[in-house]
Amino acid sequence: MEIRIEHGTDEDLDVIEQLYNDLLDVLETGMNYPGWKRGIYPTRKDALTGIVENSLFVARSGDSIVGAFILNHKPENGYDNAKWLYGGDYSLILVVHTLVVHPAFMNRGIGLQLLRFAEKWGKQNGMKAIRLDVYENNVPAIALYERCGYQYIQSIDLGFGHYGLDLFKLYEKLLSDVAD
Repeated sequence: MEIRIEHGTDEDLDVIEQLYNDLLDVLETGMNYPGWKRGIYPTRKDALTGIVENSLFVARSGDSIVGAFILNHKPENGYDNAKWLYGGDYSLILVVHTLVVHPAFMNRGIGLQLLRFAEKWGKQNGMKAIRLDVYENNVPAIALYERCGYQYIQSIDLGFGHYGLDLFKLYEKLLSDVAD
């Protein structure tokens, strides 16, 4: 599927919120691999923060937003305790947050294209690594990250046990091996 990826804008906010809600509808009626909860995460506020900080990217197919993610330099609490591959500070590290694909467009390679975009964008901007975390039972996302060459670092508690999310797997990809 041909998509273009660009920064999200204020005009996209309602559509992104609806994308989150459509995905949560599906997760609530089936297997909720990421463990996301309506009203908790992801929310309109998460998208708005990404837009304000110029860190939210959207994947468009024609006039439709079919996916999105936040790409910034903000690690989650607990990242500091991991033994990462790259030892530098976060000014040279991108962190992927809230990678979503609209349910009507799943299994069409959009998640893969979002990750490839992050890698290319990171390399073009002098970044050394990309990091992310994923709930330990999110089997589809883990398979995608590993297929894309992200290396498992370790599993940690990010403090979401009260939501039933005990452990998250940390992944990292060094950008020196990313093709132009």
